[in-house]
Amino acid sequence: MAVKTPKHFAEVDGFILPGGESTTMLKLIERFDLWDALSKEFAQKPVWGICAGSILLAETVTSPEQKAFEIIPMTVERNGYGRQLDSHTAEIDGYEVSFIRAPVIKDVANDIEIKASHQGDPVWVAHGQNMATTFHPELTFNFPSPMHKTFVNMVSAEMLKARP
Repeated sequence: MAVKTPKHFAEVDGFILPGGESTTMLKLIERFDLWDALSKEFAQKPVWGICAGSILLAETVTSPEQKAFEIIPMTVERNGYGRQLDSHTAEIDGYEVSFIRAPVIKDVANDIEIKASHQGDPVWVAHGQNMATTFHPELTFNFPSPMHKTFVNMVSAEMLKARP
């Protein structure tokens, strides 16, 4: 099922904000008047931000500053590893991932679980029912990734809590 409208949002159990260009994503969210509906759903259901999606989940965004959902109490620097030419792969939790114009998590609150670091900075974090990765775990033929398994488990746990 395609999830395109606020009516559809209510029918899903968790959200993945994908990689891409966070400013373009923001423009589309604003253009289609989805901010309030997404904010409401993100407060109730698990959300995973991948690369640009992690930027949109951050409490604070730098280089430059921009609006975000403020779901995870962290500061994220856009394109923190550099330009497109600085994109690279690395092994995270025994799994090869891609950092493509990736953001860098610069600061996290004390209650953030740092699940993995790269070059001294957190790159996979969890906070309650939400998580963020500054890399792309989906760009490989070796799947499902540990990150995808973790998110599915988070969604399953929330679904169990919601049962009467």
